[in-house]
Amino acid sequence: MTSLRLPGKPLLSALLLSGWWGAAVAQSPRDFSLNDAINFATQQNINVKNTQLDALSAEARISEIRGVALPQVNVGGTVTYNAIIQKFIFPSGGFGAPADSTGNGGGGDDVTAIPFGVKYQGSVTASVNQLIFDASYKIGLKAAATYRELAQKNIAASKISVAEQVAKAYYGVLVSEERMKLLDLNISRVDTLLRETRAMNGQGFVEKIDVDRLEVQLNNLKTERQNVKNLVDLSYNLLKFQMGLPINTPIQLTDQIEAYSQRDLERAAVLDSAFDYGQRIEFATLQTQIQLADLDYQSIGKKYFPTLTAAATYGHNNGRNSFGDFWTTQWFNSAAISLNLNVPVFDGFQKRYAAQQKKIAVDKARQSGELLKQSIDLQIKQATVTLANNLQTLQNQKRNMDLAQEVVRVTRIKYKEGVGSNIEVLNAETSSREAQTNYFAALLDYMITKVDLDKALGKLYTGQ
Repeated sequence: MTSLRLPGKPLLSALLLSGWWGAAVAQSPRDFSLNDAINFATQQNINVKNTQLDALSAEARISEIRGVALPQVNVGGTVTYNAIIQKFIFPSGGFGAPADSTGNGGGGDDVTAIPFGVKYQGSVTASVNQLIFDASYKIGLKAAATYRELAQKNIAASKISVAEQVAKAYYGVLVSEERMKLLDLNISRVDTLLRETRAMNGQGFVEKIDVDRLEVQLNNLKTERQNVKNLVDLSYNLLKFQMGLPINTPIQLTDQIEAYSQRDLERAAVLDSAFDYGQRIEFATLQTQIQLADLDYQSIGKKYFPTLTAAATYGHNNGRNSFGDFWTTQWFNSAAISLNLNVPVFDGFQKRYAAQQKKIAVDKARQSGELLKQSIDLQIKQATVTLANNLQTLQNQKRNMDLAQEVVRVTRIKYKEGVGSNIEVLNAETSSREAQTNYFAALLDYMITKVDLDKALGKLYTGQ
């Protein structure tokens, strides 16, 4: 068996072949349906990951709050070197101080300064503090659990936002690709007509200007096709960005635009009769925030209750003039246990006014909930009307595109049979292309509006 190599350069041939094979393997595209793309994005999108980190931070905050009720243990020690020992001053002869030379026991202004202390001092202590009763602590535990719920809802909100962006980008790619396919058919049809017209011109049946008109038409189609191709590439990059994929990662979409359009046309924006505001993550999040605000308000009232704590300390201390004796002689121990009761009596009405502020915050949050309900109702109504209008526009544009295609077919037949003009064919081609552009624009508008309606109804993304 012979190996493939460049003449005289076997090593270079092997390297080039190896590089080509590795690139071919690395560039194998990944298949994604719309659901696959959304599920992938909800795992890899940076915004989602950040909200998940926020949830982890919330768990740490919850554990921090719970730690308040656990024993607080501290151990410490000090060693002090008294370079100059402080002296205490006594009247001469007082407190056992020596009398003056007259033996009067320190008459007049005579004083005696006596050093009070030793060169080296040290102590080691351990203390334990335990919360026994604090009425506001239980409120804090409830708030911690609600805080966890809020963090999870923030994750769900970020996933819904990512699902919306991915769905719109996915539909944009599908519509652009379908438009490019139709442009390829148009180019093929005009190219065939151009070759036939050139043959007819060579035989003297048509004028050279008819050939030129068709060639201009073909060049315009190719230019438009290249522009749409660039748009497709840009749409793919946008989709990969929303999914959290590297831009250079090749992907392939498995869904077909025909399936979406047919299914959505059949549904025709049929809405459920009942709507639960709790389906909207924004409303559910606001309800959790109201609960937190209410717990915050309740915690102010609990501060009027007394608090009870217990504390215990145990330690050793020593003092010597010699550093060697400081470590080898006996240390003296001590211990104490205390029970501390704190009863708030008067704080200048601080808690009273703080409670007023918290109550106002709760009332504002509840009013925001009513405003959000009205906003959701308006969003649903707007999305429903827009979807119905876009559906009608899409149906009309589909009809226009079919009619324009029929006009192209008839004018081409008439031109070949010599009863039609080249101008009619070109006008028909132009009208057909314009109808196709309008149809795909209407199709994209319809599908994007469908995403908006699903989001307004809280049905866009329900995964965990």
